Amino acid sequence: MRYPQGGGLTADRQEFREQLRLEAAERFDRGESSTVIAKDLRVTVRSVQRWRRIWAGGGSRALRSSGPASLPRLNDEQFARLERELAKGPAAHGWEDQRWTLNRVKTVIGRRFHLTYTIQGVRKLLLRNGWSCQVPARRAMDRDDDAVAGWVKEVWPCAEGSRRPVEPGSSSRTKPASP
Repeated sequence: MRYPQGGGLTADRQEFREQLRLEAAERFDRGESSTVIAKDLRVTVRSVQRWRRIWAGGGSRALRSSGPASLPRLNDEQFARLERELAKGPAAHGWEDQRWTLNRVKTVIGRRFHLTYTIQGVRKLLLRNGWSCQVPARRAMDRDDDAVAGWVKEVWPCAEGSRRPVEPGSSSRTKPASP
């Protein structure tokens, strides 16, 4: 799995990829061709060529992993504070209904921590920390199921109308009036 839990490569996979690059660097020293290295390491020739350019500019050290591309901007303590804020509910933050949307969570993060996240960034942050998307059942508290069933049986068929024409039609699509 490439991105487990939406969080990038695992540490084992990062280590494996770094070992491939370093093995390729040893073979660059020996003067082997990119196609041979690619075939032996089971990677693309283009990747080996890219690694060779990096190696030529900075040696084996340049091929070492530089760690994750970006670290989460909210640390564990800040995310715990965010969870406490979300537990208060949207009404405590000025929204009328009781639904948390990604846009609202983004606004709370901006207000409380002075950080800007994209909508997708908020989604990934929540997924990474075990939150899931839930859609509320939209049913009114004062709904009368008997009245709804009666309306569907009596009123809706009249409003919908008949789908078949009343008079006989023609099987010809180009001349509807033909016998």
